[in-house]
Amino acid sequence: MTGSFTLVDSLALGDLQVFLGRAARVDEGSVRLIGGAGVLAVYVSVLHPAGLLDQSPTVLGLRTFALSSKETFDVVVPVRSLLGRVESAVESSTDSYGEPVTVSLPMGVTTVTWAAITPPRGGWVSIDSVPTKVFEEAAREGIDEVAQAIPAGSGEAIVHKVRTEVWGRPLDEPEYLPAGAGFAAVSLGFLGDDEMASVYESGVWTRLTTKRGHVLVKRRGWSVAR
Repeated sequence: MTGSFTLVDSLALGDLQVFLGRAARVDEGSVRLIGGAGVLAVYVSVLHPAGLLDQSPTVLGLRTFALSSKETFDVVVPVRSLLGRVESAVESSTDSYGEPVTVSLPMGVTTVTWAAITPPRGGWVSIDSVPTKVFEEAAREGIDEVAQAIPAGSGEAIVHKVRTEVWGRPLDEPEYLPAGAGFAAVSLGFLGDDEMASVYESGVWTRLTTKRGHVLVKRRGWSVAR
């Protein structure tokens, strides 16, 4: 297993720091890093089933970053530990644009179920274009509903049940996407100034894409396009 990765410059490092900080506020679990062909793909989970009987969709956030080499790896590490390594690299960086920056990796984990599911890299078909305000409204309403439904000091099982009910609920339009897609797009900072988000499909996966990142949703075996 590789012990580190090298981003092209301090700007990419700063972007990664912001993304991991947002991801850690959503879920303090793990992050999956896939490196290859000069690209680092960083996957984080916003929502995923807790077991075989859990019917909630899998909702992942994805950001890509340029690597300074063709190193190849696929690891899962604790998001807080990686964020700490990135913050240390930011502090020691010279802020020289164009200078590669190396980040050491924390010890990997092997018990993360959602990380065993790899979204497709190809075969994506454009199916729709959706106003970003739809996702902003869904996120705002869902956050309020979750806050009101979860009493202080609630156990993990209750928190997961409420989150699954709220974020697994289909949007009014488009109904093929769960409200969790809006929560992911907003909480991970993917909307920005975009007025529209592009939607693609590949098999059982649906991808919401803006200039700032991607939200990937895996449902049961059905297709939006058909």
